[in-house]
Amino acid sequence: MRQSLLLFGLLLVAGCGEPIRDDHFANDEMAAAPIREQAVAEAVPVRIGELGPSFDACAAAGTTRHVAEGTTLPVRAAPFDTAAQTAEIASAQRFFVCARTLDQKWFGIVFDAEGALPSRCGVAAPTPSPRPYAGPCQSGWVASAFVKLVAGNDVPPATVVENGAVQGQ
Repeated sequence: MRQSLLLFGLLLVAGCGEPIRDDHFANDEMAAAPIREQAVAEAVPVRIGELGPSFDACAAAGTTRHVAEGTTLPVRAAPFDTAAQTAEIASAQRFFVCARTLDQKWFGIVFDAEGALPSRCGVAAPTPSPRPYAGPCQSGWVASAFVKLVAGNDVPPATVVENGAVQGQ
């Protein structure tokens, strides 16, 4: 009996195959290449259409949070603190959220310099397959800790505050 258990244990350990690679779900070359901070010398494009052809190319909208009025949120070329800053998002500016890193510390965004969510960016409708964003608007990576996801791609409704003034949300 003891020998049977020992043999079973050895067979169990021997039956373990090689570990599953990080890219075993990848559908294309770009997704198969893991992003490593040390290896990034160039920009990492923001991918759109990650959820498939049944969803908008960028499935969410966002705005800044924990960004004081009059300050900005840096937009980076890659999802790392050390990546080059390519633009900045003003406090309360809206943008499309298109992708995220596996650790969810960075969001890939598409945005208009005016702070609106214009249809000309081309990400508020489905796209046939995932691809890097190459539209007329700007794109880049922002730290997710400074992003508040908001419902819908429409302009937020105005709200009446206590003193009767009307403000956007």
